[in-house]
Amino acid sequence: MVEVESGADLAGSELPSLAVTLLKGVIYRDGDERLWAALLNLQAQLRDYMKVLGLELVLDEAEGYAFLRSRPDDAETTGPRPPRLIARRPLSFPVSLLLALLRKKLAEFDAGGGETRLVLTRDEIVELVRVFLPDSSDDTRFIARIETHINKIVELGFLQRLKTAGPARYEVRRILKAFVDAQWLAEFDDRLAAYRAQWLAEVGAPEDAQGGEAGSGRSRGDARTGHP
Repeated sequence: MVEVESGADLAGSELPSLAVTLLKGVIYRDGDERLWAALLNLQAQLRDYMKVLGLELVLDEAEGYAFLRSRPDDAETTGPRPPRLIARRPLSFPVSLLLALLRKKLAEFDAGGGETRLVLTRDEIVELVRVFLPDSSDDTRFIARIETHINKIVELGFLQRLKTAGPARYEVRRILKAFVDAQWLAEFDDRLAAYRAQWLAEVGAPEDAQGGEAGSGRSRGDARTGHP
């Protein structure tokens, strides 16, 4: 006798797995089609499930990604707010500048109406930044600095390093559109001026005063630990 799993049974078996996966990071449609289908089917139950934890589901069916973020402080609550499960930390100005430039590049790419995946080489990413900064007397050191920031963006999940022969290539993940929205992008030129000034201040400071990647500058945004 063939048995068909009911909606309640499906939720009971799939919901915990979906919740744990989302707490670990982003779910992409092209990463696991079965999991994505379960997410679409159970999104209402999942939203209720996560609301208890003070989280909300961000789901973009068109772009094919989903992730969790903390609910706004003014969101409706049924009692004391639970401790924040998704930690946030400020980004350095160099990383913020790179994210802004990548988001602008993605907008231009989408306007072209061609491919759906924006793939850039390491050198192309370096050139995105170079055109906004004075020429460096030490190009090797400059590229190494940019590679450090690229690695940070890979860690945050906004770039994916592709396994290809030859020069390093990166796919710009479309989830970046959720982090840098259209309104923010409209103010790009003004923000870019601030980023450029801060970047120059950090580059011009002595190495031991920069404190590694972050320096003392802070961006407008935060990144959630472990995933966007």
